[in-house]
Amino acid sequence: MPWRKRLYRKWVSARNRLLAVPETGHVRFGDLRRVEPFARHFGTDRGRAIDRHYIEAFLESRSADIRGHVLEVGDDSYTRRFGGQRVTQTDVLNIDARNPRATIVADLQDAPQIPDDRFDCIILTQVLHLIYEPRSAVRTLHRILRPGGVLLLTTPGLCQVPHGTVWAHTWYWSFTQLATSRMLEESFGEGRVAVESSGNVLSATAMLYGLAAEDLATSDLGVHDPDYPVIITARAQKRPAGG
Repeated sequence: MPWRKRLYRKWVSARNRLLAVPETGHVRFGDLRRVEPFARHFGTDRGRAIDRHYIEAFLESRSADIRGHVLEVGDDSYTRRFGGQRVTQTDVLNIDARNPRATIVADLQDAPQIPDDRFDCIILTQVLHLIYEPRSAVRTLHRILRPGGVLLLTTPGLCQVPHGTVWAHTWYWSFTQLATSRMLEESFGEGRVAVESSGNVLSATAMLYGLAAEDLATSDLGVHDPDYPVIITARAQKRPAGG
């Protein structure tokens, strides 16, 4: 009914005034009124990438899991930074044999050359979306963890698809918290997976514009709104022997 629509519009208008939300057509975009981003490399040419802020906060909060024999992809920088003296052995996985840091060359979709039950911890940051069959990769990750071992995983949520980078040709997916949780539980089982998201509408917008973490206040980055997941983080633990 027309009177209900008018009443609803009045309610919305009153709410917007209370919340200091501009009326339609009166939003001041300022520096954001542009169709080109400030940068196209995740803000790394301005400072630290916003997604890395969340990734590193996650790894720091789970640093106790980074111990024993640890596998990381690309290099072992996070293993050394967050594992410290708890780490007794490190391996670096890469799909490309030309990577001089790689101690294991394999495709996680199918990696029979990696023995079962080998690692106490696997750090997999921003890799799963580059694999066309992520569920196959998760099965491999579960297989190569020792009983009781832990996978620390991050994947992109809301972000650009970086066609100007070396990852463009294999950037297949972005994930939600629900998809990540369900995919991990298929291999690790219910109750053995903890999945969260990090980010909010401001940090997601800043990420899309190519801004850096330094462009935002720490308090802005610290607000987490599940409707705007910049990063999905997950901890999955393989069932202990005899468990």
